[in-house]
Amino acid sequence: MGDPYPLTPVDVEPVQTKHRTIKTAIPHPASIPLLERLRELEPACMEGQPPILWDHGQGASIFDAWGNKWIDFTSGVLITNAGHGRKEMIDAVTKQAQTGLLTSYCFPTQARIRFVEALQKLAPRPDDKVMLLSTGSEANELSIKLARENARRLGKSNPVFVTFANAFHGRTLGSQRAGGIPPLKEWIGYADEHFVNVPFPDGGVRSRPEDNDFSAFEAALHRQGISPDRVCGVMTETYQGGNSTFAPVEYMQKLRVWCDHHKAVLVTDEVQAGFGRTGKFWGFEHYGIKPDLIACGKGVSGAMPLSAVIGRRDLMDQFGPGSMTSTHSGNPICCASALAHLELVLKENLTERAAHLGVVFQGKLDAIKDRFPDVILARHGKGLVASLHCVKPGSREPDPHLAWTVVGLAVQAGLLLFAPVGFGGASVKLCPPLVIPEDALTEGLEVLEAAFAHALEGQAVVK
Repeated sequence: MGDPYPLTPVDVEPVQTKHRTIKTAIPHPASIPLLERLRELEPACMEGQPPILWDHGQGASIFDAWGNKWIDFTSGVLITNAGHGRKEMIDAVTKQAQTGLLTSYCFPTQARIRFVEALQKLAPRPDDKVMLLSTGSEANELSIKLARENARRLGKSNPVFVTFANAFHGRTLGSQRAGGIPPLKEWIGYADEHFVNVPFPDGGVRSRPEDNDFSAFEAALHRQGISPDRVCGVMTETYQGGNSTFAPVEYMQKLRVWCDHHKAVLVTDEVQAGFGRTGKFWGFEHYGIKPDLIACGKGVSGAMPLSAVIGRRDLMDQFGPGSMTSTHSGNPICCASALAHLELVLKENLTERAAHLGVVFQGKLDAIKDRFPDVILARHGKGLVASLHCVKPGSREPDPHLAWTVVGLAVQAGLLLFAPVGFGGASVKLCPPLVIPEDALTEGLEVLEAAFAHALEGQAVVK
């Protein structure tokens, strides 16, 4: 659809509320040369977000350098669970940096010991182990590797790794092999029969009604000629990130039993869901199950590039010293920041807060959906993550133009959203920091509703 947000200033109505300030054209004219320079230096894949030049953040607010202030419904893409600019995290980073130890490879540090110990205490089993990495994609790659090595130990012949249609697990080769979005795999150029997808039970956004029963999982394997004894692992996002969609509880519980019976490793990708986001500390707690491996990212650190795999001791110990390392694994500055963030999530009861505010959040989004039933197919989510699936009037066909328009109008009015995601690139995704004040949350939702109304009326601004 071309560049949905050209670098052209748009004059908008001024906004001044407790939580929003818009006093200039958006984007600010002075930011245009800087944004253009970035486009000259970086590949096109880095474009596509609303053209706001971030300057600083505080709590649930993002500011530019020209006095504009947005209510943040992005959390830096589900990272800043405890909010932007937290003094505790800044102090932890500063204190660690002042030691002069900025990196450590795999050599032990006190910062790494403290964070791994704190994270392990939150694992499903008391003897689970933790490995720190750099990105969520790397955590998912490691989970695949551990599942395949376990199959080799068990003597499974020609093992297959199972994931779900429409899943997103990262941008690296293995994680995109495991993903369930075909266009993202086209660059690879060939199929790999050792990765297979089955339908995700999304309640009808893309799946058939019968896909929501666990029998569909077994039927999909049978159709592809996969016998259960070949399955080395099954990986699923706790909720499918693009559409914020959870599977039925009974389905996930049956999947847990199936994996146990067939000696397959169950991996939950908690990169988006973990650390209180959904109103449970771990997203998989909504299902009443314990995965064998948990892939963490984003909210694990609250800001810094850090990820982790947490899992069963026998799986985590399959590779000996020096054979499964990561250059920046447990970087001391990242660990110091992540520990401060984790302590904030726990001390401030942000998981419980997400559950409480989630009632308001999801309820208001349902009301917006009910107001525009012809163009919003569904609202999915839990806690403080949700998506509204935009479709062309009276159909199930994705409407990315409407989604992009809504995002653009919201940003012009002081509500920060990122570019649409999910099925057909037509889902407006919403994920504010867990510290967001309730009045800022409701104000942001009012802006969102007005953006839908104005988009459907063909207007260009929202007050």
